[in-house]
Amino acid sequence: MTQEELDALMNGDMDMDGLSDETDTQEDAVTESQEGSAEDEAIDSADVLEENIKSAKLPLPATEENKMVHQLDDVTKESEEKASEIFDIIENISNDLMEKEENLNAVLEVLNSNVELFEKLVTKFPEVDTFKTQLEMNQKALDDTNETIEVLQNSGDSIMTVMDIMQYQDIHRQKIERVINVMRALSKYMNTLFEGKVEDEKRVSSATHIHGDTHNDVASTEDIEALLAQFGN
Repeated sequence: MTQEELDALMNGDMDMDGLSDETDTQEDAVTESQEGSAEDEAIDSADVLEENIKSAKLPLPATEENKMVHQLDDVTKESEEKASEIFDIIENISNDLMEKEENLNAVLEVLNSNVELFEKLVTKFPEVDTFKTQLEMNQKALDDTNETIEVLQNSGDSIMTVMDIMQYQDIHRQKIERVINVMRALSKYMNTLFEGKVEDEKRVSSATHIHGDTHNDVASTEDIEALLAQFGN
């Protein structure tokens, strides 16, 4: 009640019945507003639930592309093939490096011999500049050759490290194969556990509704056949 309404009531300008009617009207408006908000929230919740149901991803069908063991078998097979190809490439690179290192060792012997020769010539004929120039050139070639041989050796060591690391790929393949074997063993065990003496074709068809059931939501024949067909795949 506002101050104006209180003053009017005290002065006799407003009766209690009018005030009561006005108060009831206000309360009804508030109640209707609250009920409307509750209904809106319920509608929003229902819409969200329906949207979640529509967007839910059902289990994928048991096709060749979705069978787990098939996929794992493909992974191990392709992984082994690619690893074998990588090992062949690495081995060829390693063999090429070793061959070039041998060639450079032969060149190194020639350069060492040249350096010794020009050192003697420079000592015996110090006034001949050609001998000094050739000595410097052969020494420079000798240093470059030694540096190249060192690089080849380091590259060979790196390749061996790569081959050692690639061994883990084979370990991972063995782990995947072990998982496959466990999955297959469990699958065979479950199949054996659910085996029956009567073939499925000879079984009496199951009733869709039995007396005493507390609900009437029964699967149709089409639904059951579709489910069996999915498991059969």
